[in-house]
Amino acid sequence: MSRHTLSVLVENKPGVLARIAGLFSRRGFNIDSLAVGETEHPEISRITIVVSVSDLPLEQVTKQLNKLINVLKIVELEPSSSVQRELILVKVATSAEIRSQVLEIVQMFRAKVVDVAPDAVTIEATGNRDKLEALLKCLEPFGIKELVQSGIIAVGRGARSISDRSLRALESRSA
Repeated sequence: MSRHTLSVLVENKPGVLARIAGLFSRRGFNIDSLAVGETEHPEISRITIVVSVSDLPLEQVTKQLNKLINVLKIVELEPSSSVQRELILVKVATSAEIRSQVLEIVQMFRAKVVDVAPDAVTIEATGNRDKLEALLKCLEPFGIKELVQSGIIAVGRGARSISDRSLRALESRSA
């Protein structure tokens, strides 16, 4: 099994995400990562789905996704031809004596401190999975009190946009 990143453009309507997630669930696929948000066109949302599955079942799910009425376009984004990022917020236990060590690690990973308390520092970091895992490994000895992470978001490299034709298709549907 290999990891696949799908970028799915959909009409921004209630219930679309539930239908898409349900399709994966019915097939018995676990979604590793899921991120959803409006695109540059408010009537279109982009769903980024990362799933570990072999190629043939993925092709079958993709065909079924394309049949859903609110799905406009599906593209598989290869890591080499796309920019993929995650966001984490991590709360680390600190004291006055070790805070400078934690801040050095934050600088080394180009992260930023977003909250400071007498006994904790909250750090925001963005990057690929490897970078974020390395950051967490460096922070573990200090004591991670809390961690939250977004799903992966991704966009293809270069000037091409997957939204252009989808917007035209959406406009022709409503005409």
